[in-house]
Amino acid sequence: MAGFDDSLVREFFEVNGFFVRQSRKAPVAGKRKRPETEGAVFFHNPVPATPRERAFQLFGSDLPALTTGVAVVRDWHGQKSVTPTTIRRGDFLDFIRKEACEAAKEAWASLPEGEAAPATKILVLPGLPSQEPARSESIRLLKEAGVDHVISIRTIVENLVQHAETPTSGESPTLALLRLLRVYDMVRTTQLELFGGSSSSSR
Repeated sequence: MAGFDDSLVREFFEVNGFFVRQSRKAPVAGKRKRPETEGAVFFHNPVPATPRERAFQLFGSDLPALTTGVAVVRDWHGQKSVTPTTIRRGDFLDFIRKEACEAAKEAWASLPEGEAAPATKILVLPGLPSQEPARSESIRLLKEAGVDHVISIRTIVENLVQHAETPTSGESPTLALLRLLRVYDMVRTTQLELFGGSSSSSR
C-alpha cells in the first residue's frame, strides 16, 4: 500500500505544476531502507505564488504558495484518521524531525533557488481526528515533532479526480482510471464529498 500511496502523492504534486523527485540516496548493500525514507516525496514549485499564512491542514488551494519541501507518506494501515496514541507510538516521525530538511535540499541541490528555499515538511496521512480534544492534541504532537503541515489522502484523491475530468496526452494509469470512474458514474461530481469535500472545493 505504501508504494501506491507514494505514487498518488507524487502525481498530486505533478498535476499541480510541481517538479517531483524521490530520494536520490543509493541503498546500502544489505541494509533495509527505513519506511519513512521510502515514503518521502520531494517537491519544488518553479513559479510559487506570494507566500501567505496557511492553516496546519492544507488543501488544493494552498499549493500555489508552497515552494520547496518534502511530503512524507504514512497510511497507518487503513486507519481513517490518526490519534494521539498513534502519533506517540514508534519512531516514524524521526525522518521529519532529523533528516527531512537536509534531504529536501539535497534533492534540489542542482537548482540554486531550490537549495536556498526553506523546506516545508508535510505529513500525508488518512486524516486528523474530527472531535476535540483528540484533534488539537494530535496537531500539537505533530508540530512538536517538526511537522509544518498535513495533507489528507482524501484531499489528494479528490484533487486527482478533478484533474482526471479531461483526458490528456501521456495520461497516467491513475488519472485514466479515475476518469473512467467518472465517465461511468461510479464517481460523480456531486459525490465528491466522499473524498473530503464538495465539487466546488479546491481540495
